[in-house]
Amino acid sequence: MTRTYLPGVLAMAAIVVASNILVQFLFGQWLTWGAFTYPLAFLVTDIMNRVYGPKAARQVVVIGFIFGVLCSLVGTQIMGEYGPLVTLRIAIGSGTAFLLAQLLDVAAFDALRGGKWWRAPLVSTLLGASLDSAIFFTIAFSGALSFIEPSNDVSWAGEVLPLLGVGPAVPLWVSLAVADWGVKLSLALLALIPFRIIVGRVTKNTQHFV
Repeated sequence: MTRTYLPGVLAMAAIVVASNILVQFLFGQWLTWGAFTYPLAFLVTDIMNRVYGPKAARQVVVIGFIFGVLCSLVGTQIMGEYGPLVTLRIAIGSGTAFLLAQLLDVAAFDALRGGKWWRAPLVSTLLGASLDSAIFFTIAFSGALSFIEPSNDVSWAGEVLPLLGVGPAVPLWVSLAVADWGVKLSLALLALIPFRIIVGRVTKNTQHFV
């Protein structure tokens, strides 16, 4: 690990911590605020992968993961208006989903590296984001996993409602997961713009393009 990677590590840790807090607050009926911040983690990973290669990207993911989880665990001990700033289930769900999804992103990006510039970041983010949403919301809010943190009442997330208000009856957390997934897919497209700009500037300055 070199100082070159430090901005990526700090950005990753900040995104994880902020998302762990924001995911506890609803934006409208089906989204959490974390849905708008967490996808930035894939942008950071893809930039590191494109500029410095998969090994560097994995290092940033692992170190960012460790730092983010540590900060999240600290958050479980800080009480806010409605309880801990970060619940244990959210910390575990976020950490597990983050690590697996980001490593999938790195592997997919590297496999598609030689194609058109947009294909690797787009496909890898779509795959990683899909896995992330499935794992995180299941661990954080599924009633079947309440044994992880019995003191954390997430019964509100288990309320059975039509999927996104129009589909079949499912627990609320499933609608939250689907809405979150949709936002991630939309942001994956939008992230191609800053990806192209940042990679272009960094590689121009470093003359290092993997």
